[in-house]
Amino acid sequence: MDIVLSGIRSTGKLHLGNYFGALGNFVRMQHENKCFFFIADYHSLTTHPTPEDLHGSVKQVLAEYLACGLDPEVATLYIQSDVPQIPELYLLLNMNAYKGELERCTSFKEKVRKQPNNINAGLLTYPTLMAADILIHKATKVPVGKDQEQHLEMTRTFANRFNRMYKVDYFPEPVAFNFGEDLIKIPGLDGSGKMGKSEGNAIYLSDAPETIRKKVMKAVTDSGPTQPNQPKPEAIQNLFTIMKAVSSPDTVQYFEDKYNACEIRYGDMKKQLAEDIITFTTPIRQRIEAILADNDKLQRVARMGAEKARESASKTISDVRHIIGFREF
Repeated sequence: MDIVLSGIRSTGKLHLGNYFGALGNFVRMQHENKCFFFIADYHSLTTHPTPEDLHGSVKQVLAEYLACGLDPEVATLYIQSDVPQIPELYLLLNMNAYKGELERCTSFKEKVRKQPNNINAGLLTYPTLMAADILIHKATKVPVGKDQEQHLEMTRTFANRFNRMYKVDYFPEPVAFNFGEDLIKIPGLDGSGKMGKSEGNAIYLSDAPETIRKKVMKAVTDSGPTQPNQPKPEAIQNLFTIMKAVSSPDTVQYFEDKYNACEIRYGDMKKQLAEDIITFTTPIRQRIEAILADNDKLQRVARMGAEKARESASKTISDVRHIIGFREF
């Protein structure tokens, strides 16, 4: 059985793209592999959140993942800062991570360009902390996006360097987990690209019905087809892609036929799409609200996840300290 680890950002809300993308696969994977899912609140400190923002965001993310189907009885769902062995491994790995290789990291150079007034050590050593997150459980598979592939390669570098320096075969080489055809990519409402928080084109699972209606009605369209069966521009194809995810096949086919016959009214399509999204998201939104209101449940889940994660992490740290040469007197 593979050991799968995935970090969950501790800022922002889940949107339709998350739900139909990696999250849907996580819900299935938790029954097929030994899975660790963690909320990366240490990583968020590079942006200096306030204590209120940090705690509120972690609580929101935990509630949303539970509402979407992650089962804390099956997988290990925990908060990064609840596992003190992670920063200890982070420190130990940093002793063998070199300034030049960290500065060459593409994401670090991008941060230097975008936020020159906040180039902190956490940004520089971000790949080392990510490596500690992965190696603390000796994960073999890590679902990552394109922007994280270089960090995963650096994790393999750090793992191999540790094995080589101490003449052991301890850390496995984690590989990227590719969902392949199972990964459904939900586009945004702005006519291009994927749905995302930073792009400002997302529909969140916790959005109220009226918010969803306003967002969908503002979605980018064009003046309509001028000849039967003509190819759809990207913005229009995006609307159909979202509709295929949340609407019935009959509804999708109706608007496909209208488009191909040059009879489509985008206003009608958007109204239908908005209502179908509301129908789809309402049960999830209600579960999120119920979980957020149940502080005892959230505390139980967080404690359970911390205990399970610490048990795994403690074994790794004990082994690593022994390999390095730390001994009790």
